[in-house]
Amino acid sequence: MNSINIQELNKYRADTSGCSCLVHFNNAGASLPPDVVIDTVVDYLKEEATYGGYETEYKNIARIEGVYQLIADLIGANKDEVAIFENASAAWGTAFKGLALADGDEIITCEQEYVTNIVGMADARKRGVKVTVITNDEHGNFPLAELENAITPNTKLIAVTHIPSSGGGILPINDIGKVANKHQVLYMIDACQTAGQYPIDVTAIGCDILSATGRKYLRAPRGTGFLFVKRSVQDRLSPVLKDFLAAGNVSLDGYNLRNDARRFELYEKSRALTLGLGKAIEYALAIGLERIWHRVQYLADITRSALNSIPGITVHDMGNEKCGIVTFSVNGIDSMLVRDKLVENGVNVSFGGQQATPIYMDKHQLKGIVRASLHYYNTEAEIAAMCDLLRRINN
Repeated sequence: MNSINIQELNKYRADTSGCSCLVHFNNAGASLPPDVVIDTVVDYLKEEATYGGYETEYKNIARIEGVYQLIADLIGANKDEVAIFENASAAWGTAFKGLALADGDEIITCEQEYVTNIVGMADARKRGVKVTVITNDEHGNFPLAELENAITPNTKLIAVTHIPSSGGGILPINDIGKVANKHQVLYMIDACQTAGQYPIDVTAIGCDILSATGRKYLRAPRGTGFLFVKRSVQDRLSPVLKDFLAAGNVSLDGYNLRNDARRFELYEKSRALTLGLGKAIEYALAIGLERIWHRVQYLADITRSALNSIPGITVHDMGNEKCGIVTFSVNGIDSMLVRDKLVENGVNVSFGGQQATPIYMDKHQLKGIVRASLHYYNTEAEIAAMCDLLRRINN
């Protein structure tokens, strides 16, 4: 369903300078930000340069505080359950390491887990933690019955990536949440490709921890991310690094941790980028995440259909429900070369290597794929232009 009319689309594209000079299908890498996001960041930096860093922060403290509420509104959380990070890897790693999993504990994850998360799990295995991978069925769907059967009294965490970096499928995170809650197992979601593309409600999902980045579908600047930690589980995680933002009543005898999720973040970060993140969320919320999601699905469906009609192209996305990430390969041509040819002709796509989602790629014997990730500001004409280029590349 195309949920955005032509007048709205033209406005969103006019709001985005990058749309005037290229076709950007690398939104799963980093979206083109609206001009208002860039203006917010630059204006704040200029104010810092002419007024002073601390003075500018104090002057804008209400706006900076408001970003926490905007994140909470985006994901259906409370403001005191949100921490701001420079990236999602730091957010995810802070939460994961804070669980202090030990010898004999068990983690359950999925086949499309992102490489950075796998690094954390590999470190946990060195401490004697067991990691069980639930692989998708032959249709690309996550088997809930296998998840249920994999849970034991030692299972301490279910940690999954909702939308993978190198595939178009989607995990049923609400249903996984029901299983986790039934067995009283902590539930952690990597929502890097979700935030800004797909509506998130942490209460409906039933998750305890969720991490996300700003640069992808949220259309925020690079160097932004956030972490959600449910209020009732915050005391079960130990902050990995602490400074005076996290601690009060500090002396050599000890300190008191603050009583919200900001105990997990550090004080020093870019206030300009934080405000850029907030402005990007504000922009997305004004459009509506349901409308964005329907538009993205609509464009991705058109793209898959068009690619499937081109001889020699294989689309690799599986599962009953698919997202805005479309992955494919051109028979006989290295996917990195295909990416380079498209970029040379003004169409930004990404190369998905084996290292990004190693379990998924190994299972499907893929060395690399081309990734075209659609957003609501893309057009049918841009899809047609990419397909025309692919026909020429393939001849």
